[in-house]
Amino acid sequence: MSDPTPLEIKLRTHSRVLEVAFDDGARYQLPFEYLRVHSPSAEVKGHGPGQEVLVRHKENVGIRAVEPVGQYAVKLVFDDGHDTGLFTWKYLYELGRDHAANWERYLKRKAEAARLECGA
Repeated sequence: MSDPTPLEIKLRTHSRVLEVAFDDGARYQLPFEYLRVHSPSAEVKGHGPGQEVLVRHKENVGIRAVEPVGQYAVKLVFDDGHDTGLFTWKYLYELGRDHAANWERYLKRKAEAARLECGA
């Protein structure tokens, strides 16, 4: 089976989601903050396993542009200046499919970091 291909990508600036419809019928609404904190860039993912960086304080981040990269990805240009991650079709699909689990894990990591900052 080949990787799903998007049929439509819509930037919804008012609702702050990137809507992606795939050729297998899946349709995902990916919040801007979710995309920013799960960027596939080295800045966020690191250069290997265990090097991931917890990105916080992106609740109000926007996306200025969605730029196509060949036939396999898009580059999202965030209004905080971040624009180095290439979101492949496969990665966008995985982000949509796994949104609930990814988001729950992120919120737990964020809460833990806040707790440690407060010395609790």
